[in-house]
Amino acid sequence: MALMACVACGPEQSEEDADAKPSQPSASTRAQEPLPTPSASTRTEKPPTTPTGPQPAPRTKERAIQRYEQYLHALGREDIDTVCEVAGPGAKKAQDMGFGPCTSMYVTVFQMISPAQKKALQTATVDPQRIAVRTPDKIEMPLEAVRASVAFSESDLGSYTLEYLENDYYITDGT
Repeated sequence: MALMACVACGPEQSEEDADAKPSQPSASTRAQEPLPTPSASTRTEKPPTTPTGPQPAPRTKERAIQRYEQYLHALGREDIDTVCEVAGPGAKKAQDMGFGPCTSMYVTVFQMISPAQKKALQTATVDPQRIAVRTPDKIEMPLEAVRASVAFSESDLGSYTLEYLENDYYITDGT
């Protein structure tokens, strides 16, 4: 602002001009001068770089692992909503074979898992070196890929296939 006030004064003024004119512009002069507006380049706010709303999950091995770990942790917490969300397509196949809906099927599964196994599942991880990427849309998670503080057998946990459907990975098959 001070720089703009000096520019408004002009390059040089004689003593007469200085006596005749006030050194500051009057209120009426200031009201008529347009206020400077910052240019687009000086603004510090940036528009959001990511679109809002649900976005497709990346079609990567890492995302498939993340999704399977989400399922394992939910299984250990007995989080039926997350389990059925991730395992939905596979559970639908099982239901079509007469095993009942996902929610009732997994209530039975929860009862078959020991407390020590449930606790281990809550922090289980997947060894990326042990999974099999069949295609970017189909990834197999063998039991041997699960890293947990207790051992699991095929009858306890089994192996699963995750497929990329409707913008994310879902369990579609298990043995």
